[in-house]
Amino acid sequence: MKIGVIQASSQASKNQIIYDAVSKYAPKGAEVINFGCKTEEKEKYSYIEISVLVGLLLASKAVDFVFTGCSSGQGMMLACNSMPGVLCGYAPTPKDAYLFAQINDGNAISVPLGEEYTWTGIENFEETVKALFSEPFGQGYPKSEAARKLEDTKKLKEIRRDGQIDFKELFGKLDASLIEKIKKKTDVIKYVEENGK
Repeated sequence: MKIGVIQASSQASKNQIIYDAVSKYAPKGAEVINFGCKTEEKEKYSYIEISVLVGLLLASKAVDFVFTGCSSGQGMMLACNSMPGVLCGYAPTPKDAYLFAQINDGNAISVPLGEEYTWTGIENFEETVKALFSEPFGQGYPKSEAARKLEDTKKLKEIRRDGQIDFKELFGKLDASLIEKIKKKTDVIKYVEENGK
């Protein structure tokens, strides 16, 4: 499993916290790739621009899962869910992360990063990442309803797939200035070129 870490520039100061927690709790054998945004990066990226990069990473199959966020986490989740093939959850708490992994079995998660990351904030964040990866995804919850929940998840993914255009088609419709900005995130572009299918 390849897990990409990427968040909006507004929360670049949290990038190392995110990368360290995901690396610590990712499933055994998973590769975690840090795409920033980092404080030293010259270009600044909004949650909209990052969501396109998330879509590119997943559509190209360069990564299997993306851990992302913005100040509220909500904007990133909504923007990512606008990308073809992305099923992004919102996880402000450990329970939300666990339920998303078990019930929705998505390929991206967005967290609120604009919270005050005092000692308890970081502890909650770490527990959220730990809960997300605590069991293999897509087992259903509660266990007594697992079969029905898994069937619902399958239907949701089919509806999303049928209701969306292909990522390549979407990319061709994006504003030229947005595409130019996306191309400047060279670490993502290079990784997709080398690892995408």
